[in-house]
Amino acid sequence: MYVCICNSVTDRDIAEAVGSGARTLAQLEESLGVGTRCGRCRDTASDCLHRFQSTTATGLAFQAAS
Repeated sequence: MYVCICNSVTDRDIAEAVGSGARTLAQLEESLGVGTRCGRCRDTASDCLHRFQSTTATGLAFQAAS
């Protein structure tokens, strides 16, 4: 799904950025340009960031337990 229409950023782009180490909205702004034009997507981008961080942390915890 598109999160930032202005810069054509999708939730998959955000997931990949989190997988590559993005931990803050500022890092997403820098790497993807999300939220840097009209700013309406910032809340949704932040929600995606936190969701993917949780998913990544859960996956890493599962891998560590295996």
